[in-house]
Amino acid sequence: MENNIARQVLNNPKFQKMAKTKRMYCWSFSILMFVIYVIYILYIGASPESFGVPVAAGKTTTVGIYVGLFVILFAISITGIYVRQANGPLEEITQEVVREVTAANAPATHKPSVQSADSDTAKEA
Repeated sequence: MENNIARQVLNNPKFQKMAKTKRMYCWSFSILMFVIYVIYILYIGASPESFGVPVAAGKTTTVGIYVGLFVILFAISITGIYVRQANGPLEEITQEVVREVTAANAPATHKPSVQSADSDTAKEA
């Protein structure tokens, strides 16, 4: 029964669309982060002295500090965006599909009507 429900969830068009959207976010953000990191590493390799240039005359903070902070904060930001999407609207779609499938597979409960209960009582008497 559990395998049947899981298979129905996985085959549901809403679930498949949600999974495709999640995959698109995952790959897009991964590629974007990879590109940013590769550019960062190539820039360090091609022009390491530019990372040591002070931001302003007489200041000790260098360009490299800000570029490194940008890479770190960018990674944190896209991770936050992904988590918000995955745990928000995409999770709601998943829960909706699971509710639909479990409701469709729930055994029909038979509640005796008042009339049948009265007839059972009459039979016993």
